[in-house]
Parts: sequence; C-alpha cells; structure tokens
Amino acid sequence: MLDALWTPTTLGAMSLPHRLVMAPMTRDRSTPEGVPTQLNAEYYAQRASNALIISEGTQPSADGQGYLLTPGIYDDAQIAGWRKVTNAVHAADGRIVIQLMHVGRISHPDNTPHGRQPVAPSAIRPAGAMFTASGPQEMPEPRALSTQEVAATVDDFRRAAAAAAAAGADGVEIHGANGYLVHQFLSDNTNQRTDRYGGSIEGRIRFAVEVAAAVADEIGPERTGIRISPGNPYNDIAESDTAELYSSLVEALRPLDLAYLHVMHAGDEALLDTLRAQWPSTLILNRGGTDVPTRAKDIENGTADLISVGALALANPDLVERLRTGAPLNTPDPSTFYGGGAAGYTDYPTYTG
Repeated sequence: MLDALWTPTTLGAMSLPHRLVMAPMTRDRSTPEGVPTQLNAEYYAQRASNALIISEGTQPSADGQGYLLTPGIYDDAQIAGWRKVTNAVHAADGRIVIQLMHVGRISHPDNTPHGRQPVAPSAIRPAGAMFTASGPQEMPEPRALSTQEVAATVDDFRRAAAAAAAAGADGVEIHGANGYLVHQFLSDNTNQRTDRYGGSIEGRIRFAVEVAAAVADEIGPERTGIRISPGNPYNDIAESDTAELYSSLVEALRPLDLAYLHVMHAGDEALLDTLRAQWPSTLILNRGGTDVPTRAKDIENGTADLISVGALALANPDLVERLRTGAPLNTPDPSTFYGGGAAGYTDYPTYTG
C-alpha cells in the first residue's frame, strides 16, 4: 500500500529519495533572542531521513514574533544558529527548508524583543489568550499596518529569504496558513482594509502574491514554496468566500513557477480537487491525523505529489525506516510539544527490534 510513497521525485531544485515530508511544527526551544542551538540541530538531524524537512515557523522580523522561544532569521546570530541546523541536516544526507512565519495579530508585546503592539491588516483583536512568561494573557488589539508598512513587510520576507539562503537552507516555505499574517490578509473577517491590499479578493490576495514574488525573486522560484489552509478557522479566522478566494490565489501564484504548494486540508474535497487541477508543479498535502497508509493513497491517485506528517515525525526520528519495515511507532507526548529541553524533543528512541 505504501509503494507510491517510496518512489523518488523532484521538488524544484531538489532531488528527493521518496515522498514523505516532515511538516513544520513549532517547538519553542530556541534562545530568547531567537537563535537556534545545537539541541535544535540535533533534533532536525535525527529526522533527516524524511524526504524533506520543513522547519518550525521562523519570524522574518521582530514584529513577526508571537510565541516565546521561536527562532528568527533576520540577524547574524540567527543566521549562524540556523547554519548549525542546516549543516547537521546536510551531514545526515537530508534536505531542509525554513518556514517564514509572521504571526501578525497572534502575539503579545511581552513575547517580542521590542515589546511593541502586534501588527495586522486591520485593527481587529483576535479571540483568545497568548501564553507569556507571566502566564496566559489576552491578546491585545493589533495596529493596522499602513500601506507603506505593508510594502516594508514584503521586504522583510525578502530579506529573511536571503538570510535563510545564507544560513544554508535548501529553500523557504512562506507560511500563508493557520491564521497568521498572510492568512489574515486573505480572510475577510481579519482584513477590512480600503487600500489596494483589501476589499475585493484581488486586493486581499495581493500581499500573499507580493511576498511570494519577492521571495522567489530573491532566492529563486525553484527554492520557494507556500503553505495555505483553506477553510481553517484556527486563530479566529472566518472566511466567507473560501472556494473563490483560494482558486483566485492559486491562479495568481501560478505564473511565479514556485517549487511547491503545501495544502493543510480542512475537508473540502471539491476545492482540493480544484486546486490540484490548477497547480502546475508539486503539491504537498497534509490531511492531519496519523494514518500514513491511508494518506499515501493521495499519492497513488494523483491528489498529491508528497504528503507531510507532523506529530509522527516528531515522535519517531526514524519514521521512514519504521514505515518501510512495519515496525511499531512511538506515541507522541503532547505535554512536551512546546518548550523545555531534550525531553520529548531529542530523546524519542529509534527502533532496535
């Protein structure tokens, strides 16, 4: 049943040995300054047998940080930290792209290096609380970016992509999903702008397309991917025009010749079929859940070219070998997902038979 999963393929400029991708997962184990450490390098290198590793969300600027202890990729110390990670992954014969994640309004000033109010397309406060060093706090109303600041934020993504390349990453993934900044521009409940970045679907997709174009121009489209999550209500998102919105977005991204589209699937099979038909290159699909054999059918039937797996890759550093041989799988421990040290991070055992 898994035969299709083990066939080689290409992804932009990369040759991949099979079709199983490690999904991006926030782990909150960088330094307070957003610098990856040797522990992070060990964690990613342990999982280098995945066809591709997509890193945890990484802020492209100080304004892009929302959570404690997440990495950045906008200063020299962060670049040096990420170079430890990429060197370790490459030494283990792996491939890694850095996911650029600007959280927008999903933040709290206490979690950022400058202590400033979060920024967003519009000054609309998200529901919910943010975990900070002093405990959970209600997320504040964000400040709406000016038109000029939107353009400057696009440049932040461009510079971060260049920094990722300087750190030795094989590419970058733009995080356009899960209710973070790019997604906030897409959704009409978070974007109520009246300038060229709001209003119509054409206006609301403009930021995503400009970010993708800037990143592709900086490091090459063959090293650029983007992740979307149509219909995902996470982080207080409520899209009223999902099918038309994402079909228009994908159509606008097509001419950029990006390496891949990464879809976090929320259940609309008709829309997934539409996006698959529209997208001219590699499509990575994440359906969630842990049933890899069932999800491999998406490769067999052409719905996806690769599948991404989150918690199972977290809990099984040797997931590829376990799936190939039918070995039992480690069970993920949610209590150690976020923050901490080696426990629940680099101490998951490999299978010894």
